[in-house]
Amino acid sequence: MSDAPRIRAIAERDWPAIASLEARAYTRLGLTEGPAALRARRDASPDTCFAAHAGPQLAGYVLALPYPHGAYPDLGRTRRGTAPSRNLHLHDLVVAPELRRRGLARALLRHLLAAARSRAYDRVSLVSVGGTQAFWSARGFTPRPGVVAPGDYGTDAVYMSLSLETTPLPRESPETSGVRVPCP
Repeated sequence: MSDAPRIRAIAERDWPAIASLEARAYTRLGLTEGPAALRARRDASPDTCFAAHAGPQLAGYVLALPYPHGAYPDLGRTRRGTAPSRNLHLHDLVVAPELRRRGLARALLRHLLAAARSRAYDRVSLVSVGGTQAFWSARGFTPRPGVVAPGDYGTDAVYMSLSLETTPLPRESPETSGVRVPCP
């Protein structure tokens, strides 16, 4: 990627592309949530949800919301409110398949971690699905086996978390794996 991605707050015009990216990333895993649930995640914490652009194209997005450590949102539920928490749950990080392996996932994660730190979160959690555990482990996330109920996020789902107090921001070099984390 020759130019750095532009990362900004999610705008109304982004929703059709976000819904399309989400469906492309999760349909094969049976984890698609649909537009209403995705909007509910953003509405719960607009300051921790971002869109990335590469040129004019929406290249990816990240949805994160406060959620108690050791818990995770139900897929497809549109519940908007969450209890105050010092844990930020990274629900989704999706990069367009044709733009993976160019550093976009790393740039989105870096932006999210900076936002989490600036808002005094202590930790970030997620549910790794679709074989992405190695990607998240390489970025400092630690598995917490047994947290995700069987069937909630697929057979290979693993709850993972990262302490913001002890982890530096990821470097800006290109990533070695394309990822979409459903951290639903």
